[in-house]
Amino acid sequence: MLREIKKNVYWVGKTDWEIRKFHGDEYSTHRGTSYNSYLVKDRKTALVDTVWSPFGSEFVRTLEKEVGLDKIDYIIASHAEPDHSGALAELMSRIPDTPVYCTANGAKSLKGHFHKDWNFVPVKTGDTLDLGRCKLLFIEAPLLHWPDSLFSYLTEENILFSNDAFGQHFASGLLFNDLVDQAELYQEGIKYYANILVPFSKLVEKKIDEFKKLNLPLDMICPSHGVIWRDHPSQIVAKYLEWAKDYSENQITIIYDSMWNGTRRMAEALASGIRSTDDKVAVKLFNISRSDKNDVITEVFKSRAILVGSPTINRGILSAVAGFLEQIRGLKFSGKRAAAFGAYGWSGESVKMINDGLEKAGFELLNSGLKSLWNPDDRALDECVGFGKGIAVQSAQRGRETQSSGSRTFP
Repeated sequence: MLREIKKNVYWVGKTDWEIRKFHGDEYSTHRGTSYNSYLVKDRKTALVDTVWSPFGSEFVRTLEKEVGLDKIDYIIASHAEPDHSGALAELMSRIPDTPVYCTANGAKSLKGHFHKDWNFVPVKTGDTLDLGRCKLLFIEAPLLHWPDSLFSYLTEENILFSNDAFGQHFASGLLFNDLVDQAELYQEGIKYYANILVPFSKLVEKKIDEFKKLNLPLDMICPSHGVIWRDHPSQIVAKYLEWAKDYSENQITIIYDSMWNGTRRMAEALASGIRSTDDKVAVKLFNISRSDKNDVITEVFKSRAILVGSPTINRGILSAVAGFLEQIRGLKFSGKRAAAFGAYGWSGESVKMINDGLEKAGFELLNSGLKSLWNPDDRALDECVGFGKGIAVQSAQRGRETQSSGSRTFP
């Protein structure tokens, strides 16, 4: 069904209420998602992106019924991943000569996905496509979040089609940001940034600055997932600038796994020590083997410091902790501190291995870590409390340094 979002501009996407995992099993989507496709009707008609391939036939049937496939003059492929381009194969089988506008990298990627040599028209920043009353201005956005990413700006209507930037995995029958629960919207927005865009934060700043210099009016931001920003759309741009600058809140997060509860008891004693020293800091604990990893990564993004714990097993660490360390290594968090802890019985390599993983992930180590032999007794737990107190002091110092350097944090 076509839903008009602005004069002669329509949402023609698909809301997916059921999906709970994305990028394979790498990203949790508790609130579902949407695959946003947009149709601009002018003297010429342009289709901006499609939908995920399982909904491809439904998508093409809808376009055929409500628009007429022969009425589509141009297709804009902002990004080649199948959640955006999945319906292209079926659509192009019906209108094979229709020009597909994309970046040069987009053409390479689409050929790699579909093994078709469609009528690709590579575009660069500054190129335009005349639709009649309006034009589409193309802006390359490499690594936001793939090398092929492309923004398109619709003149006269002042709309930015931003693809994966400014999106959220958030299913809603209400298309616009001012109509949905703001707490849910913010939660999904920061989770999306923390799990997808953090590695490219410097590029985020650069691209936003580049767009600002174009001095283009902005009435609406239309991302490829989630709701459309029509009410003060610059608010999400401001959030991205804030999140891109070594973002943190007054929070310490403790992430651990445990075999026989020794490391869990250490984690709880560490939290007690932190709270006894600073009752204003938010302290959150997560058993990573029982917690949603993307939600935990969002909490890491919000934290000034994290503590990571695992017992030693087979001269290594528990697999859930190892997987978590690998995931944060790829995300390349900046400006955050960390420490390791863990119980052990015979050899005790876990703390060193966690330290290695944290350093590879770009975290500054607060100290050499804390080990406890066997199941921690009262003396060992007191040591954990003292360790936590030291972490609280160092974290508070980090917070003062961040504020004095000009970085903005939430109260």
